[in-house]
Amino acid sequence: MIKKVVLAYSGGLDTSIIIPWLKENYGCEVIALTVDVGQGEDLEAVRAKALQSGASAAHVLDAREEFLRDYVFPVLKAGALYEGKYLLGTAMARPLIAKKLVEVARQEGADAVAHGATGKGNDQVRFELGVRALAPDLRVIAPWREWSIRSRSEAMAYAAARGIPVPTTPSQPYSRDQNLWHLSHEGGVLEDPAQEPPRDLYQLVRPPEDAPDRPSHLKLTFRRGEPVALDERELPPVPLLEELNRLAGEHGVGVADLVENRLVGIKSRGVYETPGGTVLFYALRELERLVFDRATLQFKNLVAWRYGELVYDGWWFSPLREALDAFVASLAPYLTGEVRLKLYKGNLYPAGTVSPYSLYRRDLATFEADELYDQKDASGFIRIFGLPLWVQAMRGRA
Repeated sequence: MIKKVVLAYSGGLDTSIIIPWLKENYGCEVIALTVDVGQGEDLEAVRAKALQSGASAAHVLDAREEFLRDYVFPVLKAGALYEGKYLLGTAMARPLIAKKLVEVARQEGADAVAHGATGKGNDQVRFELGVRALAPDLRVIAPWREWSIRSRSEAMAYAAARGIPVPTTPSQPYSRDQNLWHLSHEGGVLEDPAQEPPRDLYQLVRPPEDAPDRPSHLKLTFRRGEPVALDERELPPVPLLEELNRLAGEHGVGVADLVENRLVGIKSRGVYETPGGTVLFYALRELERLVFDRATLQFKNLVAWRYGELVYDGWWFSPLREALDAFVASLAPYLTGEVRLKLYKGNLYPAGTVSPYSLYRRDLATFEADELYDQKDASGFIRIFGLPLWVQAMRGRA
């Protein structure tokens, strides 16, 4: 018998109606937990709403710096993307929220935790794998897999019948998730991949046609793969990313519109605004090109691909991710330097990269005379390098 449940509570449509639904169907006490990962909301108002909706207690935890240091920065240093576009904003936050759910459940003596992820999406997997890895004894309740509600319109009607205000309306039917790293949009007109996103969809990034007509330059300083300064001003992680979000968003940088393959086998369309994250990702890749040899860079790209899949699929608390982190950490000392970028009309351009660990030597790469490289050596190298092709060609003449 379930007596007490800790609910991952956002104050959005789904979690707003879960509180009365749990009380009506399980007869249990509900404790709301809101984890601040940079949603940009009045979280005290969210807390008050949870209590008004029937929660016996409501916790609000500030985890913004933990989110960046322990989740975002490892993914950034790994260079992880999903399907070449998605910068994993939602996927990175879910294991942190799962961890906090477990911590509060232990603190409150709860029997179970609950979440508002739908039975069609990825987040149900991410939440539940996180809880299973950290607290296998806790039961997980997923109302979307149990109740009779089958659509957002039905959920809105359920909320209205119980006097619960929700941010979702028929004119703004989008499912959104925001944190310091990104803002995602799904649903509504976006469910038709043939349709361009409406101009009023965007909240962080200006449409490129509305961006300034003059470019802007910025300089990022990295230390061991982590950003530590913007335009030579040392800043803690949270204000640094907030400032980058503002600058990049103003210049129309950081929108990804993609039809992706969900873990459950459904193709879905999401529009992601990731202004500051896009700048950081691009800048760190420029630094990698300067300091890593070809073999290391190629293998790291393979690691980045696998790392992205692990994070997307909810395998954050896995031995494989920890092993990949160890590889990435072994390269981190070389990811120290400065990267200058130009932002203009939705685009990023490299404007200079320096590092004490640079492998670039002008005296080797120059087209002018040099004393280090004997061009005659290339003849023997080419003969040996192309030997398999020569043998293959001679076979055909035998």
